[in-house]
Amino acid sequence: MSRSISQGRPHQTGSALYVVMISCAAALGGLLYGYDTAVISGAIGFLKTLYNLSAFMQGLVISSIMIGGVIGVGVSGFMSDRIGRRKVLMTAAFLFAIAAIVSAFSSDVTVLIVARIIGGLGIGMGSSLSVTYISECAPPRIRGALSSLYQLLTIIGISATYVTNFLIQRSGTVAWDTHTGWRWMLGLGAVPAAIFFFVLLFAPESPRWLVKAGRSQQSLAILTKINGESVAKAELQTIEDSLRNEASSSVGDLLKPGLRKALVVGILLALFNQVIGMNAVTYYGPEIFKMVGFGLNSDFSIQAFFGAMWVVFTVVAVFLIDRVGRRRLMQIGSALMAIFMALMGATFFFHISNGFWLILFIMGFTAAFSVSMGPIPWIMIPEIFPNHLRARAAGVATIFLWGANWAIGQFTPMLLNGLGGADTFWIFAVINVVCFVFVSTLVPETKNKSLEEIEQFWMRGKASMRKGSSAQDPNSVQKANFSR
Repeated sequence: MSRSISQGRPHQTGSALYVVMISCAAALGGLLYGYDTAVISGAIGFLKTLYNLSAFMQGLVISSIMIGGVIGVGVSGFMSDRIGRRKVLMTAAFLFAIAAIVSAFSSDVTVLIVARIIGGLGIGMGSSLSVTYISECAPPRIRGALSSLYQLLTIIGISATYVTNFLIQRSGTVAWDTHTGWRWMLGLGAVPAAIFFFVLLFAPESPRWLVKAGRSQQSLAILTKINGESVAKAELQTIEDSLRNEASSSVGDLLKPGLRKALVVGILLALFNQVIGMNAVTYYGPEIFKMVGFGLNSDFSIQAFFGAMWVVFTVVAVFLIDRVGRRRLMQIGSALMAIFMALMGATFFFHISNGFWLILFIMGFTAAFSVSMGPIPWIMIPEIFPNHLRARAAGVATIFLWGANWAIGQFTPMLLNGLGGADTFWIFAVINVVCFVFVSTLVPETKNKSLEEIEQFWMRGKASMRKGSSAQDPNSVQKANFSR
C-alpha cells in the first residue's frame, strides 16, 4: 500500500505513505494531551459545586496532572534510551487509560487528584517522546509538517472533547451533571488511550534508537522504507558517525559550550509554549465567559466552536511550517498574540459587557497561537539536540513546559479572582512581547536541515543557520525524493 516514487524500483526512493503512517501513530499521543487539556474545563465547574472547591483547590484539581507530567517527562528520556521510544509510548497510553477509569469512579477529590497525577505520568511520557520519535524518523524536508501532526492531534483531541463535554452537559439536568456527567467526561479519556496503545503495536522502533542499541540492520530496513536505499545507507553512516563520536557522552554535556545554548533555547521554547496564555483560556474558558455574562449552555457551545477553529488553523500551520519557517512564524504569532491579549484585557478594563468583542479577540489569539507558539516549540525542542542526547534533553526541556503548565493551571483562577481580567490578560500580553524578543534574538532557523546538520551548528556556531538553507542542499544526505 505504500506509495513509492519510482515504480518498479521500490527501494530506490522513499515511501511518503509509510513515514506519514508511522508519524501519525506517534502523534496520536497528542490525543491524550488534548483530551485532558479540554476535558477538565468542562468538569471543573461541576466539581467546584460538588466538593465546594476554593480557588486554590480548583487550581490543584486542574494542575495535579501536571505534577505527574513533570515526573513523566523527567524519566521518559532515560527510560526510552534503555528500552526504546515505542515501549515507553505504550506505557504512557496504559497509564492514562487507568487514570481515566479511576477518575470516573473516584469517591472524593483526593482520589481524583491521585488519579490525575497518574494520568500525568502517561501524558508527560507521551508529550516528550511522541515528537522525538517523529523527528528521528522524518526526512528533513517534511520533518516540520510531520512533527506538527502531534499538535494537530492535540487540537483535534481538544476540539472533540469540547463537543463531547457539550453533549454530556446537555444530556441531563444540572444536578445530574454535578454528580454523574463529569464522570463520563473524565472516564471517556480511556478511549483515545486505547487507540494509541493499539496503533503502537504495529509501529516500528525509532531508527536512530536502533542504531544506538546496536541494531543497525533493523534501522537500515526502516530508513530504506522512509528514504530509499541509497539515501538510507548514507544516513545510517551519518548516524553511526554521530553516535561514535559521542560514545562517552552524558547528560552533563548539555552544560558544555555550544550545547548549553541549545539547552537554554529548548527550555525557553518550552516555557513560552505555556506561559503566553493559551492554556489559561483553555482551562478556564467557561469561567472567563461567565465573567462577561454568558450562561452555562453558551459557555460549552462557544468552547466547541473555538475547538473547531483551533483545528482549522493548526492544519494551516502544517502547510506553512516547512515553507515559511519556524522562526518567522513564531515572530509573527507572538506579536499578534501580544496585541490580542492586550485587547482582551481592555474588554475587562472598560467593562465592555458585549461578549462579542471578547470572543473576537480570543479567536484572533487562538489563530495566532495555532500557527506559531502552539506547534513549533514541540517541533523544535527535539530537533535542536544531538542524537546521543535527544530524548534526555527533550525530557529536560519538557519538564519546564509541564512546570509552567502546572503554574498556569494552579494560579490562573487566583489571578482572575485577585487581579481581575484586565490585569491578568495584560500580564500575558507583556509575556508575549518578551517571547517575540527571545525568538528574534536567540532562536535559529532549522527548516530543511538534517538533525545531524543542526547538531553541527551548535558545536561549530555556523551563523548561516539563522537564515536556513535551500531544500536542494546537496550536502544533506537525508533529502528523500518525495512526490508533491
